[in-house]
Amino acid sequence: MAFFELDQFHEIFQTLRRNRLRTFLTACGVFWGVFMLVLMLGFGRGLEKAVEEDMGFWAINNIGFWTAATSKPYAGRQAGRRIWLTLEDVEAINKVPGVQVAWGRNHFFGARVSRGEKNLQSMVTGDYPEIRLTEASVIKAGRFLNPADIAESRKVAVIGTRVEELLFERGEDPIGKTIEVSGGVFQVVGVMDASMASGGGGGRAEMLASRVFLPRDTLAKILAMGNRLTSIPILVESSRPSTEVEVDVKALLKQRHRVAPDDERAIQGFNRDKQFKKFVGLFTGIRVLSWVVGVLTLLAGAIGVSNIMMIAVAERTKEIGIRKAIGATPSSIMTQIVAEATILTGLAGYLGLCAGVVVLELSAKVVKASAAAGGEGPRFFSAPELDLSKAIIATILLTLAGAIAGLAPARAAVSVRPVEALAHE
Repeated sequence: MAFFELDQFHEIFQTLRRNRLRTFLTACGVFWGVFMLVLMLGFGRGLEKAVEEDMGFWAINNIGFWTAATSKPYAGRQAGRRIWLTLEDVEAINKVPGVQVAWGRNHFFGARVSRGEKNLQSMVTGDYPEIRLTEASVIKAGRFLNPADIAESRKVAVIGTRVEELLFERGEDPIGKTIEVSGGVFQVVGVMDASMASGGGGGRAEMLASRVFLPRDTLAKILAMGNRLTSIPILVESSRPSTEVEVDVKALLKQRHRVAPDDERAIQGFNRDKQFKKFVGLFTGIRVLSWVVGVLTLLAGAIGVSNIMMIAVAERTKEIGIRKAIGATPSSIMTQIVAEATILTGLAGYLGLCAGVVVLELSAKVVKASAAAGGEGPRFFSAPELDLSKAIIATILLTLAGAIAGLAPARAAVSVRPVEALAHE
C-alpha cells in the first residue's frame, strides 16, 4: 500500500511546494467550485426558509374571494357594474362540497385610531373568530373576538402589538381600556402578537401588529355596509382538491351575481395551496440549479487538475525515467501521480468548504442581528444555513474526481521509456 507511506506523502508535498504558483492556480479552481457550491446551497436555503416562514403565517388550505367591477356585459347588464359579496353568498358557499367553513370580512383601510392625544392610521378589519384558523397569531393579553361579540355587535376591539405601543404607555395594561375608531369608542379586550407565531418577525407579522380587529357587524354599521362584504375567506377540507373547490365557488358567485363566465376581473381570488406548490417547485429548481452549476464548476476544476498534472508529468520525464531505471514499478509511479492529484483537489476542496461555512456563519449572524435590532431591511431572506452532510459529500466526490483526473497523467507517466526519458532535456 505505497499510497499511504509517509515518505511518499512527504515527497508529494515537496513536489507541490516546488511549483507553488502552479499549485496555487490549480487549487484556486477547485477551491472556488466548492466555495460557490456551499454559498449557493446556503443562501438558497435562507431564501427558502424566509418563504416557508411567510407561508407558515397562513393556513395552506385557505382560499378566498373579493370583487371588483365587471369587465364584460352579461344578461342585459353593462360592463363596469360594481359587484359586492354578501352574507347570503357566505351561506351558499358553505353548502359547496369540500368547503370546511366560510365567513365574511370587511376592511377599513387608513382608519383613524386614537386614544387621547395619541393617534395613528391603521387597517381596521371587521371579522369573525374563524379568522384565527387562517392567520397564525398569539393572544399576548386578553382574548380574541368570540361568538357573543358577533351576535350582540359589541363595541370591542382586539389590537396588534404595534397599536399597543403607539397608543398606550410602556407597561400600561390596555385590557379594559378604550380607544376610538373613526369616532366610535371601543373597549380593548385583547392584544394580538403575530411575531410569537411566525418565527420572530417578517412583513406579515408587522402587518398584523398594526391592525385593529372589530366584530364584523359592528364595523359594517360604522361603514354603512349592511350585509355587504369586502372579502370571503374559506377553509377547504382535505377530502377535495382546493383547485376544484375554488372553481366551484367562483362559478357559484358568478351565477349569483350574474357575471359573465369568462369575466376574470369581477370576482377575483387566491389559493394558498397553489401558491405553496409554486414555491415548492421554484425552490426545487433552485436546488437543482445550484448543484448543476456547482458540479460543473467542480468538474472544470478537476479537468484543470488533470491538465496541470499532464504538464507536471512532461516536466518530470527525466525524473520518472530515472526512477524506472532503478527499479520503480509502474504501480508506484501511477500511485505517486494519482496521489498528487487527489491531495491537491482534496485539500483545495476542504479549504473551499471551510471558507464557505465561515461566510455563511458570518452572514447568518448579520441577518439575525439585523432582525433582533428591528432592522427595516428586506424580509424575503432568512439566515442562511447549510446541510453540512451534502457539502461534505460534494467535497468527497470532488476528491474522487481528482483521483480520476490524475489517472490520465499517471498513465502517461507509466508509458515513459527509461532510455528515452534519460535522453530527454
